[in-house]
Amino acid sequence: MSKLSAEEKFIDLSDYGRPLALRIACAFSKTAVTPVHVTLLFGISGLIASLLIIREYYVTAGLFLILKSILDAADGELARLKKTPSYTGRYLDSVFDIILNFIILGTIFNVTGQPAWMFVTAFAGVQLQGTLYNYYYVILRHKAAGGDRTSRVFEKEVPQALPGESQKSVTALYIAYKFFYSIFDQVIYIIDKSASTSNTLPKWFMTLLSVYGLGFQLLLIALFLSIGLIEWILPFFIWYSSGILFFILLRRVLNRNQ
Repeated sequence: MSKLSAEEKFIDLSDYGRPLALRIACAFSKTAVTPVHVTLLFGISGLIASLLIIREYYVTAGLFLILKSILDAADGELARLKKTPSYTGRYLDSVFDIILNFIILGTIFNVTGQPAWMFVTAFAGVQLQGTLYNYYYVILRHKAAGGDRTSRVFEKEVPQALPGESQKSVTALYIAYKFFYSIFDQVIYIIDKSASTSNTLPKWFMTLLSVYGLGFQLLLIALFLSIGLIEWILPFFIWYSSGILFFILLRRVLNRNQ
């Protein structure tokens, strides 16, 4: 089930796991398994990948990173199939993502023995890339008729819990989300304040930008691991971040010409 209407749907290169994610969600849709359970599974998958990197089982680690990406999509699919959207799931998903990114890149840093500044810069770059993609994507979903609105363009206040979830859980996870993400959200917003009031972006632009989605980032890491180039991962993501300004400038040019 797409988060966008048919008219706004684009080819999302970071969402390659969606077909398998939907199959997993369908298999769990008539069971007691909840979207949060699936979120916990993708967290475990990410931790297993990190452990395998430490043990230098790089190809298997890459497979678990891709599994993590598939399960990351499956929890949302299951929530939509069961018609149980929740802010608990939305924030828990994001909190797990950033913690796992830190652990995975930190594990690579530990194994390769590269400088600490390289790890910190690569981690910040990965988060800014993902933040830019999510920023534009959430804006698009809010502008689209029938688009998913569980994620908000601006997380300024604790949302009211939806039916079936605890307000205490929503509040606690919202605070955790703000703690981890606020600096990255603020940086992207400061650089591109006008994006939220811009016209809808063309599908080809969103497809191009989707190379900054978390699923595609994990796919790249898995690729580097599988071909024995683990020492390239941190430098690559530092270089990869240079495209952030390119995408922002392109977005402004496109909206100016509409």
